[in-house]
Amino acid sequence: MNIDRKTIVHSLLLVIGILVLIPVFALGALAVSARYSDGPSVIFSGGPLVAGELVTGPEPDWSFVRGVRVFELQLLNPPRSRTLWIVEHEGKLYLNSNYMGGLRERFWKRWPAQAERDGRAIMRIDGKRYERELVRIKTGAVVEGVTAAFTRKYGVVMTPAEVEAEELWLFEMAPPNMTGGSR
Repeated sequence: MNIDRKTIVHSLLLVIGILVLIPVFALGALAVSARYSDGPSVIFSGGPLVAGELVTGPEPDWSFVRGVRVFELQLLNPPRSRTLWIVEHEGKLYLNSNYMGGLRERFWKRWPAQAERDGRAIMRIDGKRYERELVRIKTGAVVEGVTAAFTRKYGVVMTPAEVEAEELWLFEMAPPNMTGGSR
């Protein structure tokens, strides 16, 4: 049996190439399937939120979200969903987007700019959907309270200075058709 070194190297590179391509194709398939699913997966954005009762009527008592770690949010334009952090502060709901000052924002986080342009959204918590209007919060006394609420709940320090520097974006999740807002 006469196997030369070139054949062994070629075979080894072929096996390594196949072993690398398997997870790449698997992750690609998961990303594509998530885009057409009802809601996001753990790491990929998902399609529109369609399952669950659409709650209408007066605003509920949002204090129950203090026990909710993450929720699902879908923008209406584009109709993609993701999993995010949420806090309740003084009876209102807020979400955030970290890492807005660098390359990550340009390549990874497009939803905050999309939400700023068109804030219409649907959120889903515990199987119930609620229509919301995302209103970006840049300044004001509420910023200190909201960043402190995120810091307490998630153990990650968030500060008003980060909001002022536009490294941290905050959004109030207001009832739909809210005019004005706490911009």
